[in-house]
Amino acid sequence: MKKYLILIIAVATFIGCQKQSGFKIDVKLEGAEGQILLEKLESREWIPIDTADIVEGVAVLEGEIPYPGDYYLSVAGQRGKTMVFVENAKMSITGHVDSLNSIDVTGSMTHDEYTALNDEISKISEKYMSLYQESRAAIAEGDSVKGRELMDEVEALYESTNDMKDDFIMNHKASYVTPFLISKNQYGKEADELEEMISGLDPKLDTIPTIVEIKKFIEKLKKVAVGQVAPDFTQNDVDGNPVKFSDIYSENELTLLDFWAAWCGPCRAENPNVVAVYKEFNKKGFSVFGVSLDREKHQWIKAIEDDNLTWSHVSDLAYWNNEAAQIYAVRSIPSSLLVDKNGVIIAKNKRGDELRETVAEFLN
Repeated sequence: MKKYLILIIAVATFIGCQKQSGFKIDVKLEGAEGQILLEKLESREWIPIDTADIVEGVAVLEGEIPYPGDYYLSVAGQRGKTMVFVENAKMSITGHVDSLNSIDVTGSMTHDEYTALNDEISKISEKYMSLYQESRAAIAEGDSVKGRELMDEVEALYESTNDMKDDFIMNHKASYVTPFLISKNQYGKEADELEEMISGLDPKLDTIPTIVEIKKFIEKLKKVAVGQVAPDFTQNDVDGNPVKFSDIYSENELTLLDFWAAWCGPCRAENPNVVAVYKEFNKKGFSVFGVSLDREKHQWIKAIEDDNLTWSHVSDLAYWNNEAAQIYAVRSIPSSLLVDKNGVIIAKNKRGDELRETVAEFLN
């Protein structure tokens, strides 16, 4: 009898020590009706993970995920979504349907890590948004000096939030929050910066899609780094005629390969500067080769005409899947690089006064 009792206790202890095989999320959302949805955003597509009926504001979401990560909670028929770090554990979510961004999440250590960081960032964000409003008010009142000083503070505070994310990445190499932050803070960074960002990560993170894609992206960036020969490609111009990039740069001393789109506000704002540099240095051997990430041909052509972009333009009208943009690891626009007549990349992403100065230094 004693042996059986010991066996029963041992089995009970073993079961009690087993890791949660999946997640179970008790959701209590005041005012919610219908269904609660849990989704994952992958490659710009929403992937359903689980749904549950809401009864008097209460629902239970269950399932199993391969690793802790960022998932999105919403109520069917409503536009708002809020991000939750889900892990295979017993979790609870409480709040009100009208303020999903203010929900309380318990039971996820990963979410706790993210919340601690995000709370600090939010404090700084509130401060720089307040200063931004003060800056606009000062400019409206004619005090441009004070407006510029305040805007410098805004930019410094904003940059400090990116530094906080980078610091978290460097100091939390085993956290499942780290791949999420890397995915948000990768833009504008070159291959060496990204390699430093992912160096020393815990091996358990190696198979997470974000990290796998970053590693592939780094290899692409290395092929289009300053000093490399720009990869050649061919796309159709506005009349449907194929144009080869090397045919353009080989006829000029310096060529700006400019990735842009009619729908891109920052691109359109930069276009007058590119036009000015083109007019000033075209006779000295400077040209531009525009690659559009548009989907609608008529919008692309209209933007060319409206902005007076008188150089060669091509596009496959494939939006972010533009083949040339994929080759050149373009993830945000405007994006550009300068190549000499041999196709050697001499500079990247020079805009405003920097573009003119770089072109002038090369051609004068």
